[in-house]
Amino acid sequence: MNNKFNTLKDDDSGGHDQNEENSTQKDGEKEKTERDKSQGSSNRKAVVPGPAEHPLQYNYTFWYSRRTPGRPTSSQSYEQNIKQIGTFASVEQFWRFYSHMVRPGDLTGHSDFHLFKEGIKPMWEDDANKNGGKWIIRLRKGLASRCWENLILAMLGEQFMVGEEICGAVVSVRFQEDIISIWNKTASDQATTALIRDTLRRVLNLPPNTIMEYKTHTYSIKMPGSVPNTHITLFVVVPQFLAILF
Repeated sequence: MNNKFNTLKDDDSGGHDQNEENSTQKDGEKEKTERDKSQGSSNRKAVVPGPAEHPLQYNYTFWYSRRTPGRPTSSQSYEQNIKQIGTFASVEQFWRFYSHMVRPGDLTGHSDFHLFKEGIKPMWEDDANKNGGKWIIRLRKGLASRCWENLILAMLGEQFMVGEEICGAVVSVRFQEDIISIWNKTASDQATTALIRDTLRRVLNLPPNTIMEYKTHTYSIKMPGSVPNTHITLFVVVPQFLAILF
């Protein structure tokens, strides 16, 4: 019994007994609901490749989110806003989802598609993401659909060759530009982040003047909305060399 009920006096009368019974019943119903949700999650049928399908190395989940511009977003409200579309385990299952989805270039407002390994939420605070970061590329309008498709096909096809480091990818549709990013687990592993950068540049066939930005999740968690130089590295791709700006 909760402490608030233990403090009732012996001679309390009127509606207290009934209130206590109702509160206890509500607590019991809440516990049952949470228990049922937990059991439902554990009993959820695992997604596996179908007969004769081509399995992927990892299962992936599509997510979608949309928010109102200018409205502050807490981690709790953000988590409530992201909607899971579905999980797939094979090439064929991926195309069944993807062929029915709106392309990023046709989305409106502040909308995002997320594609992450199964079990990883597209949030900075997720255990798989919190020590990592993301490569960010800002695109002029009209390029998002092609770049997004090339990025996720490269990710599903394991073209980044960095083991389990890749967490997922995001395409963010905004009013004046679109943004794509790929998230990895370990921001401090400079060799891995450099390999991801070079592969990203290759699979997207980026033009020479593309600015590539790496941002750690650690600072994003502590100071959302701020962009300090100590936590961002910009790479300006030029024909003959790579200039690093701090």
